Amino acid sequence: MSVAVGDVTEAALAMSERQRAALADALLDSLDGHIGPQANVDDAWTTEIRSRVDDIVAGRVQTLSREQVDARVAASLATRRL
Repeated sequence: MSVAVGDVTEAALAMSERQRAALADALLDSLDGHIGPQANVDDAWTTEIRSRVDDIVAGRVQTLSREQVDARVAASLATRRL
């Protein structure tokens, strides 16, 4: 059975966000032999997350509150609109 990519894309875009995420995950899993094992990506992210948490706990980086981030984003957007 042959299905056009456009038809599959159209059907996929009609799905809910959760369904599209599950489909994308299944498609990426099917490519593991071609794009590299997902385990390597997962390991890299785990290492990165641990490093970032360690930096926060050790006080090497300063965190911002949501309000501070929102204010910075708003200020940045305001300067771009001028």
